[in-house]
Amino acid sequence: MATGDVVSVIESHAQNEYMTIQPGAGVEWIIHNIYFDHPVEIQFYNGANALIFEWINDIGRWPWTLFHVNNGRYLRVKATGTGTTLMGYDGVIST
Repeated sequence: MATGDVVSVIESHAQNEYMTIQPGAGVEWIIHNIYFDHPVEIQFYNGANALIFEWINDIGRWPWTLFHVNNGRYLRVKATGTGTTLMGYDGVIST
């Protein structure tokens, strides 16, 4: 994939599981939207420290964001609702 290409995923996760938004080594992404169909918790994460910055107790999306992520600093989205949660994201490769 090249700079400017779209990155996107849709995944299914059980309660308390995470969707990780993390590019490979040497790559950076800009994440624009995060989607979910059950309550979630969104974290900025570096492999050791989780900065929880949003709890969303509804379905929907976290729109029009500009999260810059790389292999060492990335996002995790935790499924906090009961049952299975569909989650996804989209963005672009910046480097």
